[in-house]
Amino acid sequence: MEADRIGRTTAGRNSGFFVDLPHDISSESYSRSIDEDRADVRFQRHGIDYVRDIVRRYGIDCDWRDDGKFHASVNRKGAAALTHFADGLSRIGEAFEWLDQPAIRAVTGTDFYTGALFTPGCSTVQPAALMRGLAATQPDNVTVFELSPVTRIEPRGDTRALHFAGGTIVAKQVIVCTNAYAATFGIHSNGLLPVYTFASLTRQMNADEVAKLGGMRSWAVIPADPMGTTVRRLITDRICVRNHFAFRPDVRVSPADLAKARHLHQRSFERRFPMLGGVELEYTWGGPLCLSANNGALFGKRDDGLYEAIGCNGLGLSRGSSSGKLIAEYALGESNSLVQQLLKQPHPRPLPVRPLVDLAVSATIWAKEFSAGAEL
Repeated sequence: MEADRIGRTTAGRNSGFFVDLPHDISSESYSRSIDEDRADVRFQRHGIDYVRDIVRRYGIDCDWRDDGKFHASVNRKGAAALTHFADGLSRIGEAFEWLDQPAIRAVTGTDFYTGALFTPGCSTVQPAALMRGLAATQPDNVTVFELSPVTRIEPRGDTRALHFAGGTIVAKQVIVCTNAYAATFGIHSNGLLPVYTFASLTRQMNADEVAKLGGMRSWAVIPADPMGTTVRRLITDRICVRNHFAFRPDVRVSPADLAKARHLHQRSFERRFPMLGGVELEYTWGGPLCLSANNGALFGKRDDGLYEAIGCNGLGLSRGSSSGKLIAEYALGESNSLVQQLLKQPHPRPLPVRPLVDLAVSATIWAKEFSAGAEL
């Protein structure tokens, strides 16, 4: 069941990173502890491998690339964060490569970055194309309903009735994978933080602009500071810029939110690519992450009999793919070490009542974005 069109909602609105390594965006440099980081890597790679296999098996045209990602710094503070992240990767035995300024310039075409850390295990994708491709290649025993928001779930003995504007579906098992939207209904809702992040995409560059930029035809950069600016150059000769966070507990953004994000993206783009002064931002959009104060998530069978896999904490593609696969296996009575790992993870920590939580979260976001400084 999809309330909107496949690929038009959050799953298709992200930056397209299948991140395999530790990526706690609430931390100062993505990593946490050795045990937690190793568990994250195993869990996230499970999701990446699962989706990659489907993409290859069905030939889904979504610009899937196993080219890794660059964590880039712009000053000494960012370089220190990368060193801390590299130390964490060394402790868990993960490969990485340092790049100095000339080396990262050869990749991106810009002098903006002072250095970078390359990690080879990240995959990138055009997320909307991936979602449409996954929906189009479902097996014969699967029916996909778009534009079908569930208005109510009613218990009926050992079944559940899902009510829609145009009818009802009765099912023995129901799995809820609504991520940030779960904050507006159901149990545990006050522990979930629907935080929007925003992105803009340039128009397609012409041959002269491509020559001015130089660098590689396709690359993916993550900022040294988790609150900084993510940048991707796509094989279609467009550049995607993502930054800015906004706490929106009603899971809606306003035209003012988009206008502010577009302004910030324009500034970030101009700082990085002064040689592309005539390249306009063609599209701007937002999508909600599902965060929690303690990096917790929801997985398993609820007291009301529904199954749930909710809470990506900024890694919707890799963590969402893995938890979606595993919750289906768990609902079928299967178990494995990854299922047990998810059943033991902490639930989202409860939050203060509104409007206190609104003020606290918004203030925290503002402070972290301010601290990111030049990384924006």
